[in-house]
Amino acid sequence: MHLTRFTDYSIRVLIFLAVKGEERSTINEIAETFDISRNHLMKVVQELSQKNYVTAIRGKNGGLLLTRDPATIVLGKLVREMEHGMELVECFHSDNNCIITPSCRLQPILNEALSAFLEVLDRYTLADVLSNRYPQLAGLMRIPTVNV
Repeated sequence: MHLTRFTDYSIRVLIFLAVKGEERSTINEIAETFDISRNHLMKVVQELSQKNYVTAIRGKNGGLLLTRDPATIVLGKLVREMEHGMELVECFHSDNNCIITPSCRLQPILNEALSAFLEVLDRYTLADVLSNRYPQLAGLMRIPTVNV
């Protein structure tokens, strides 16, 4: 299984906002921290906002805040919501043209593997990712104060 950059960036945004705490963050600040495209990050934040993971406040004192408690953000659910296609191979698609599909056992095997992958992620939350690592993460992301 390979997660898209979109999902990877989504997780990084949530980690950043969780470590930042109640202090608002900007897309520019997050983009600079992770050295990623501001434009791509804007799309990520827009979707995170639509799915109620972050709150985007406009205006002079605006910024981004984590909407949910990190302990309530289940990684499996987040991955399912942010990945725009979990089809591992052609036979997972509705327009499958693979001629061996009727006799091939690959699809059910990969489907089982994907289910196992997501089941493991379902056992963890964003809080588990952060687990007592706020100071170290804050240092690595150059966040001066940590409001835990």
